[in-house]
Amino acid sequence: MDSSEHGSSVLSTGVASGGTLPPGLTEEEAEEIQVELTKVEDEIQTLRQVLVAKERHAAELKRRLGISPLSEIKQNFTKGWHEVQCSNAYKRTQETLSQAGHVTSAAFSSVGSAIRNQFGEMRALPYSNSGSNFSMPHSLSMPAMRNSPSFKSFEDKVENMKYKVMGRSNGESDHSPTSNNAPF
Repeated sequence: MDSSEHGSSVLSTGVASGGTLPPGLTEEEAEEIQVELTKVEDEIQTLRQVLVAKERHAAELKRRLGISPLSEIKQNFTKGWHEVQCSNAYKRTQETLSQAGHVTSAAFSSVGSAIRNQFGEMRALPYSNSGSNFSMPHSLSMPAMRNSPSFKSFEDKVENMKYKVMGRSNGESDHSPTSNNAPF
């Protein structure tokens, strides 16, 4: 069967199944379109067969080179990760996280210094005469210690750090919880 015979047999089934020709299309035009469609579908089928053959050949070459599917996946992952790292969005995210890390590091450093100073002040206080070197005088009981200037300063620094690291919660004003504008 040549292509014209094949086209006319398809035309008779294609047009007959719809019953009528589309508006503005003559039977001769419909037959030409049907023949062209058949040719295109045949070409698609041929290309699929060629693609399958090429894929088999590529797989055989990779096997002979010792390239396994796992190594291909690793290579694709590495390439994809490299592309992600080179993207502008990744770079911006990395810069933001780096800045957040520096701020957090500075906050913890400041809190550490405040705690160290607090303990230094406490260590400088005289011990009681009760015989134990570890008891503090009654004046440093917890309520009294909470009202001390160094504890208030430490408390302000912790609140300020919390505010800067975590941000405002709902209902808080635009000003930090402490009145000073020191970093911590």
